Amino acid sequence: MLKLRKLLPARAAAPLLTALAGLGICGAAQAQTYPVKPITLVVPFAAGGPTDVLARIMGERMGRSMGQTVVVENTTGAAGSIGVGRVAHAAADGYTVSIGHWSTHVVNGAIYQLNYDLLKDLDPVAQIASNPQLVVSNNSVPAKDLKELSAWVKANQDKVSVGTAGVGAASHIGGIYYQNFIGAKLTFIPYRGTGPALQDLIAGQIQLMFDQASNSLPQVRAGKVRGYAVTQKTRLGSAPEIPTVDEAGAPGLYMAVWHGLWVPHGTPKAAAARLEAAAQEALADPAVSKRLFEMGQEIPGKEFQTPEGLAKFQKAEIDKWWPLIKAANIKVE
Repeated sequence: MLKLRKLLPARAAAPLLTALAGLGICGAAQAQTYPVKPITLVVPFAAGGPTDVLARIMGERMGRSMGQTVVVENTTGAAGSIGVGRVAHAAADGYTVSIGHWSTHVVNGAIYQLNYDLLKDLDPVAQIASNPQLVVSNNSVPAKDLKELSAWVKANQDKVSVGTAGVGAASHIGGIYYQNFIGAKLTFIPYRGTGPALQDLIAGQIQLMFDQASNSLPQVRAGKVRGYAVTQKTRLGSAPEIPTVDEAGAPGLYMAVWHGLWVPHGTPKAAAARLEAAAQEALADPAVSKRLFEMGQEIPGKEFQTPEGLAKFQKAEIDKWWPLIKAANIKVE
């Protein structure tokens, strides 16, 4: 500004200075007024599933915080990669947000040829929920705890079948993780989802499953299947009677289907920060936490409810799971 005054006569400099000041004011106002229109939250799966339900709970509460409607858009296909790609290639303006989880933002990078980079083309906003797995068997399996189960599986590995929701699903990769952990070779039976697999487990057609707690916990409580351990460091708040894998004799056998929010790379920091704050407000709302608790979802610590926390966690998960997936030669046919 001082240089302009020296180089230009006062009358010539004044309009230019006014214009520059006006641009600064407009830019600040634009940052302060985000959002000025509805935000699209892209769910990469069909309506009615756990990710869709979580998106609608979070979207409604976040919309109230930001004073704009959050519109849930279901963009399905290719195990969620089409919906995630829709966000990765969207305008980086804060109005298109991706909700995804361990499969879409970690596993798919190892088993699909994606037209986007999970780490470079999407900016993390916040981790929002986590659903660990339960190790479950049918009631005819003689093991009474996880140590006995592992010994029984190793002794009968040629007869043990594990139900999965398909190639590359959490239930499939969880089973591979477990067989590598105990040093066994199991047979995996793919189903169209964990729902039908669980029904065959109850019926005794398969022996074992590694299932999301939210899916199998009701059957464990009803006595229709046996639950051995939860695959995280702490017990489930909704099922404190089930021990952790550390307590049950398989220390470190951690696995969870966690969810997070991402925006296209290059989204303005002010917009991303507003989304982050809205997500944190939602997770702190007792009504939201109650609904997540009822779904068997665990709310992550506040250190993970940040872009930095989610970025670090996602990278660690990629480093952990990609070598296992590639070593097992898991591919989508």
